[in-house]
Amino acid sequence: TKVSTTASATATPTGGISGYAKPNGKVFTINGTATHFMGTNSYYIGFLNNNADIDLIMSHVQATGLKVLRLWGFNDVTSLPSGDTVWYQSFIKGQDPVINTGANGLQRLDYVVKSAEEHGISLIINFVNNWSDFGGMPAYASYYGISVTQWYTSTAAQTQYRKYIAAVVARYKTSTAVFAWELANEPRCTFCSTSVITNWVAATSAYIKSLDSNHMVCIGDEGFGLNGGWDITWPYWGITGLSFKNNLAISTIDFGTYHAYPGSWFELDAWVPSWIRSHATAAAALGKPVILEEYGTKSAKSAMVSWQTAVLDTQTAGDMYWQYGDSLSYGLTHDDGHTIYYGSADYATLV
Repeated sequence: TKVSTTASATATPTGGISGYAKPNGKVFTINGTATHFMGTNSYYIGFLNNNADIDLIMSHVQATGLKVLRLWGFNDVTSLPSGDTVWYQSFIKGQDPVINTGANGLQRLDYVVKSAEEHGISLIINFVNNWSDFGGMPAYASYYGISVTQWYTSTAAQTQYRKYIAAVVARYKTSTAVFAWELANEPRCTFCSTSVITNWVAATSAYIKSLDSNHMVCIGDEGFGLNGGWDITWPYWGITGLSFKNNLAISTIDFGTYHAYPGSWFELDAWVPSWIRSHATAAAALGKPVILEEYGTKSAKSAMVSWQTAVLDTQTAGDMYWQYGDSLSYGLTHDDGHTIYYGSADYATLV
């Protein structure tokens, strides 16, 4: 099937949410209301084979009052998995890349979008991982014989990446359940000029807007490369190839994203509120909303209460903790040390 590359401004929206989400000052209009939101991450929801499990997660998220769910819209493999294991795109040596539109492919993502529509949940759908989990840029790099830092400027890799984007966007560009398309999970280009990622963000976001003018586009970055004033700790540096302000200033990027993992970044939990304030100030100067779209600690989860307070105090548009956990048909979802399970004491405290 030929994928249309024309804008869809006149397309009829579908879904149980009223209208497409849009920026509205420091916040967003979601389902017709300008509001701050709380959300979460369930990277794995599109990899579930059991529709009832997907519906259960959506119903629990809805019942809790969470508005936005972020998930992986990618699942790249370098060899075909057995049975009904879900995969979305293959990079197998000696074969052309394949986008899997079958029952164990993007049809699983179809059901997630359908369930989100029915439950009134908005989705941030991400197109590629910086990390090797579920393939990501390393899978592209291995297939095309390049490094991950070369991925951003490789014609072959970017051509296939855009083919994949087009295949996904075409399926859901009229769904009001899509909150935003996200370029990548935690893109980095270590020791590169910041212009490499900035140019890639500008070109890719413009490409997505040419396919779908209805939905917002964001980056999915960690928020690195921001002047922290007195704070000269490494998350503020540009060694990861990112300039938070330059990237957010791009006209086809609708809002900012950043993450907070003090334990992984050699910071204390008490450092995070200043990180939140710095990004809120930078986004306000550019007149765009910003969301804390991933955050977590492996110490006492109660430490994150002050982070959520800082989000509200700075009028940050939203916060989305990492990550949502639940008890499904096969047992508990994966616990990476940051997981907060539905119905737990931590869930009651933070959500």
